[in-house]
Amino acid sequence: MLIKWSQAAVKARSLVLAIWIALTAFGLFGASNLDQYLTTSLVVPGSSSATANEILNEKFKENTEGTFTVMYKYKQASTAEIEGFKIAVREAAAVIPGSEITQEKAIAGTLYANIGTPFDLKEAAEYTTAFRSALLTQGLKGALVSGPPAIESDVVPILSSDLHRGQVIAVVLAALLLVATLGFTWAVLIPLIFGLVTISTTLGIIYLLAQHFLMVLYVPSIVELVGLGIAIDYSLLMVSRYRREIGISNDPLAETMKTAGRTAVISGATVALGLSTLLLVPVPFVKSLGLACLILPLVSIAAAVTLQPILLLTLAKTGNSKFKGFLNISFDRLIEVAIKRPRMVLASSLAVVTLLMSALTWFQVTPSSLSAIPDHLESAQALNAVTSKVGVGVITPSEIVVDLGPNTTAQQLADVRFEFVKRIAADKEVFTVANGEKWPYVDPTGRYLRIYVFGNHDLGSSETRGLVSDLRNKYIPEAGFPTGTKFYLGGAPAQGIDLFDAISASLPLIITLILLITFLILLRTFRSVVLVIKAIVLDLISIAVSFAVLVLVFKFGIGTYQLEQLEAWVLVLLFAVLFGLSMDYEIFIVSRMREAWDRGASNEESIREGMRNSGTVVTAAALIFITALTGLITGHFAGLQQLGVGLAAGVLIDVTIIRGLLLPSAMMLLGKWNWWMPGQGKTPSNT
Repeated sequence: MLIKWSQAAVKARSLVLAIWIALTAFGLFGASNLDQYLTTSLVVPGSSSATANEILNEKFKENTEGTFTVMYKYKQASTAEIEGFKIAVREAAAVIPGSEITQEKAIAGTLYANIGTPFDLKEAAEYTTAFRSALLTQGLKGALVSGPPAIESDVVPILSSDLHRGQVIAVVLAALLLVATLGFTWAVLIPLIFGLVTISTTLGIIYLLAQHFLMVLYVPSIVELVGLGIAIDYSLLMVSRYRREIGISNDPLAETMKTAGRTAVISGATVALGLSTLLLVPVPFVKSLGLACLILPLVSIAAAVTLQPILLLTLAKTGNSKFKGFLNISFDRLIEVAIKRPRMVLASSLAVVTLLMSALTWFQVTPSSLSAIPDHLESAQALNAVTSKVGVGVITPSEIVVDLGPNTTAQQLADVRFEFVKRIAADKEVFTVANGEKWPYVDPTGRYLRIYVFGNHDLGSSETRGLVSDLRNKYIPEAGFPTGTKFYLGGAPAQGIDLFDAISASLPLIITLILLITFLILLRTFRSVVLVIKAIVLDLISIAVSFAVLVLVFKFGIGTYQLEQLEAWVLVLLFAVLFGLSMDYEIFIVSRMREAWDRGASNEESIREGMRNSGTVVTAAALIFITALTGLITGHFAGLQQLGVGLAAGVLIDVTIIRGLLLPSAMMLLGKWNWWMPGQGKTPSNT
């Protein structure tokens, strides 16, 4: 089937090239206009925190994503002076049409004010610069503006800069590695063209989807940098095989499509189906990342079957340069050691792996982290300024939203509310509680009221998670309000817990489906139960070690942020992507072993051939993928740094310890049982 598709594409090459050129052009247009549709929303639909936000939006006119936060520090100010500061903030906020002060509070020498706007995140962000200038004009020198719109305004240029720098680094290093692998030949252009086409087309599709679905701010960075590595991997595999077949096969293209082409399609399908499981997470943030990463391998498969054959016939010629490349890594010595002393290699490799995995004892997860914002941005400085003086919990309060029902008003329950607030304020994890009898604590109808609970710790800390749990399971059930009163807990801490719970609840199903899908695909590919089980076990070991390295790197801040906790969404995406990538290398190598076995080679000869013929391309593909991640690793955002470091560590460990040592030694010990399938009866008879 692949051969027929490739032959049809070659016959209609003008049409195929025109289609891919058009898709690439549209993709470049979409990529340049994608930012306006991206968001940082972590909302979990149907959760208590989401309902609370909806009520605040509708009844209190509080648009969370369009709300600015002003923090102004003062010294020894009188009550009148503090009132003057508040008036100055109101005057400055007038530059934002339709804005209003939704909260004001002076705490420990810092004026804390929220300014609500009628705009969405993108629209509100456009007023950030004007608002900051207005505060300065009003005499509030040193006032810092934060909140989602200000963060959006500050973050997008930095993220774009990181992305562009990463693109340049990735393309330059990838080109150098391709030259080192293939030599000075036009074939070097094939993986680069393949990567440009697939990434651009993917971003074009995402641009269309973003018109109707939530897409997060990190999507372009992940697609462009991770996608470059994946696309080049598949293309390089096919280029290397095609060049080998020239002079050996009567039809190099057909032989390439039958072997390397089939492998690339199977690898892409494995990655795509694995990532499709992320669509089961009931969180738009995670779904959008999964959808973006799902589209990329699907586009790569389409390009591998239609565009790649044309590029191979046009550019993949040999003999046009004396320089043939120097990255021709031989695994002969490594193979010999694994073959001659498999027990020692297996035992020592497992010992190293176990030692690294001991770092998982420090493993901690957070739903989100304020450190994701670079410190030099004003929005981050605003957060740091207030947290250093008052405590980190003051900028991310929990909000208790109470629906009293149509027949009760807040004024009728003033005493009950006072006792409720008093009990919460006595909690050791509570810094202070803000409430009142008028707006912004009570809506105009008197039916809805809200109570701010300021904690002492960061929203990702275990103490804050405990406070959210106590509010939901202890204080609210014992609130003493009339029967029928409904409570909703909103705010960043509750939203973070809802996000974490939604991901945690979906994780067992995601892992089960990924393992099942992989098992079925590999069973058809390898035609061996033993090889499939071995591949999955090695993949899981590879992922566990990469998580351990990630913990070590961020715990001690080795060239990165120093963090005790890893962000939950990063770990889910990392598992899905890394499982697929690790399986790619397994398929690359073992497919060559399977070819040798089917020709009648012995188990040992099959291992030798698979390792020897795949060593250079797998090593080059891994190095190129790692270089493509430098834009994430050297960027300014903790979540993207974690994703980049985790993927780089996983790939590096996978092609060295896992595929270089554990794979051949384990297969030597398994012997002929490597090739066993139920129904075969006895073990295969190759000798």
